[in-house]
Amino acid sequence: MKLGNAALPALAGILVGCQSLPDDAPRVPVDLLITGGTVYDGTGSPATADDLVISDGLVAYLGPDARTKYLPAREIDATGLVVAPGFIDPHTHAAGDLSSDGADRRANLPFAFQGITTVVVGNDGGGSPDVAAQAELAKAQGIGTNVAYLAGFGPIREEVLGKEDRAPDADEMSVMKARLRGAMCEGAWGFSAGLYYVPQAYSQTDEVVALARVASGLGGFYDTHMRDESTYNVTVTGALAETLEIGRRADIPVHIAHIKALGPAVWGHSAKMIEAIEDARASGQRVTADQYPWEASGTRISAALVPRSALEGGLDALRERFKEPASRAAIRAAMVDGIARRGGASKLLITGRLGEAEIDTGQTLQEYAEAAKVEPVDAAIAILMQGDARVASFNMSTADIAAFAVRDWVVTGSDGSSGHPRKYGSFPKAYRDLVLGEPGMDLARFIERSSGQTAKLIGLQDRGRLAPGMAADVVIFDPATFAPQATYQAPRELSVGVRHLFVNGEQVIAEGAYTGSLPGRPLLKRTACAQGNGDS
Repeated sequence: MKLGNAALPALAGILVGCQSLPDDAPRVPVDLLITGGTVYDGTGSPATADDLVISDGLVAYLGPDARTKYLPAREIDATGLVVAPGFIDPHTHAAGDLSSDGADRRANLPFAFQGITTVVVGNDGGGSPDVAAQAELAKAQGIGTNVAYLAGFGPIREEVLGKEDRAPDADEMSVMKARLRGAMCEGAWGFSAGLYYVPQAYSQTDEVVALARVASGLGGFYDTHMRDESTYNVTVTGALAETLEIGRRADIPVHIAHIKALGPAVWGHSAKMIEAIEDARASGQRVTADQYPWEASGTRISAALVPRSALEGGLDALRERFKEPASRAAIRAAMVDGIARRGGASKLLITGRLGEAEIDTGQTLQEYAEAAKVEPVDAAIAILMQGDARVASFNMSTADIAAFAVRDWVVTGSDGSSGHPRKYGSFPKAYRDLVLGEPGMDLARFIERSSGQTAKLIGLQDRGRLAPGMAADVVIFDPATFAPQATYQAPRELSVGVRHLFVNGEQVIAEGAYTGSLPGRPLLKRTACAQGNGDS
């Protein structure tokens, strides 16, 4: 197997790959040698028994007989273990953890113990456009995993229009374009939208296309929580049609966040969605998606149940509307429909309280309402009058989950957020569901969809594969014990089975324990930002 012969900076003048040194040549000093493992390189290729050499934060060599060429400072015997590129999570809500004052939070251990070495933040349209400031803070404080940034539609729109339900005028659109362009020039990898959420929900397709063209002109991709994943407005298939239209008109790669068919009314619609996406891909459109392996989605009561028109102006404005009898009655009726759309109050598990809401977690909305001796909708209104609450919404079909999982354009993601086990256990759960369970996915394919394929769709050229010159982001896990421990009742349990984890060549997990190191880096897109470039 030919692996290349380019000289690495750390090994100047010494050829790498599989070329042999002269018999009398001295062995090259390196940092680490990993031997004995079953090695997957992240491309989907079959496993090898190669040795892996790491030095100066890079993969220095991948091939046989490393000891004849290299003199390692230390070795790891990975016999019985899988050696793979560190996993890349394309959809997280880890920005708050990574900017925390606490080093324990910045270590990002919920992700690291899943084998994840790089997280993407700013998804669902929530990413701050101040990318440079986020990156500088990460470098100054230290973080446990790498992080890549998306520029969010929500903050950009809210800076200009607040939470108003209206379209921007020409001058306002110019400001929004400039703000997005600035974020891309500071290193964002793409433009993120969450058209389901206020105030982004107030946008029309043309507005999103205009902004997506800016990101397209600067080499970015369009990451989207679609306008509907159920029957809230345009339906999940209508939202998919809009998503594909945005991609075509803006000439931008489209990545669909946490692809799903949410609620009994759209169960089985995965077939229509898959057909539409594969038709688009066959026509040359660049379309991918990520998926988490859980039957419950995660959101807030306000987002799950309240009509978007009632959220104009934010939660304070909603509370004022609740005080007016006619308005309250109309919103209440819509919320009754929202509860039914979610499969009933017994399918909404309260996982976290927000604001001043006085509510215990770990109970369903139905249980909370029964204890309070009120109807579920009135219990939900009482919560919203005080604050809000996070909920896990059990509203997906296992058949739909399975149908999406096996598509070659779907990658592993977590949508990791507080109160839901997906933050702590999505990648090992996907491994156990897909590789050890049905459909018996090949491990090489699982690792590709969790590393190399994700790096490619984001644009990370030096991550996601094991090859000389690549960043030494490496996971070594036990295929027999790699498993989630988090549950809906105990969502903050670290996963098990990762024996060693390296981020930029520095060990974060050693023999299953955190080392205390913070070697992660902000990964910034290098964008040529000539005057006017990308603002079409």
